[in-house]
Amino acid sequence: MKLILPILLAVLGSTAHAAGDAAAGKSQSGVCAACHGANGVSPIPTYPNLAGQKEAYLLAQLKAFKSGERKGASAAVMAPMAAGLSDQAMMDLAAYYSSLDAAK
Repeated sequence: MKLILPILLAVLGSTAHAAGDAAAGKSQSGVCAACHGANGVSPIPTYPNLAGQKEAYLLAQLKAFKSGERKGASAAVMAPMAAGLSDQAMMDLAAYYSSLDAAK
């Protein structure tokens, strides 16, 4: 029981301060727009829409591309894109795209 509280606090503390800035993400999204659309809705049918996706999901995918954990055809395109992103930039982009309306 003594071990549970410190673990819980560590987990909650690590996620509480990790917040993206949607406005900063928008200013960094120019390169993304070429494939994923200016509004996060891809004009290319085989590329995913980013608008309206969950922030945590988008962040996890960017991190997986950057670390090389994510493999496959999309990784060949996305790994170089994610390679130069800082943790904050990834959080900002995830916040931005999650804030967009998927229906537009």
